[in-house]
Amino acid sequence: MKLIKTKISGPKLIKTKIFKDSRGFLKETFRKNILNDQDFPFDVMSYSKKNVLRGLHIQTKNAQAKIITVTHGKIFDVAVDLRKKSNTFGKFVGIIISDNDDFSFYIPEGFAHGFLCLSKECTINYKCSKYRDPKHEKTLSWNDQDVCVKWPINKPILSHKDKNLGLSLIEFFNLK
Repeated sequence: MKLIKTKISGPKLIKTKIFKDSRGFLKETFRKNILNDQDFPFDVMSYSKKNVLRGLHIQTKNAQAKIITVTHGKIFDVAVDLRKKSNTFGKFVGIIISDNDDFSFYIPEGFAHGFLCLSKECTINYKCSKYRDPKHEKTLSWNDQDVCVKWPINKPILSHKDKNLGLSLIEFFNLK
């Protein structure tokens, strides 16, 4: 395993080896020695149907680092830098990940995260560095004009929260 930088500082791809034979494959998805500065006590699994967009979510207190691994299907995964003192504040990195890829996506604390299911259905596993705290979860608007994520579709399927309660980048920046 090794870490590969992305176009903005912080998020990284965790390159893995896939061992395949006629029975299937084996793929390591996490090794503590790759990210020595992080502990990941909490795992979550998410299932979505095609064109479902989840996010862009962030914990404002007890911020979470995440490792995203697609175990079934294909997604467009996005991390938006919301670290207020960062020189890449408001910038995003978006990548396509499928269950056939030889990497997972590491997203450090301070980034909003979201994804769009591109396949008929998808299952995603998250390793999280902190437990989820709904009282401190915020949503950045998936279609914020200042961030300008180039989602592969224009009309995704959204939850009520993701459709109606998303903050703009400016509103997020002005949060106390």
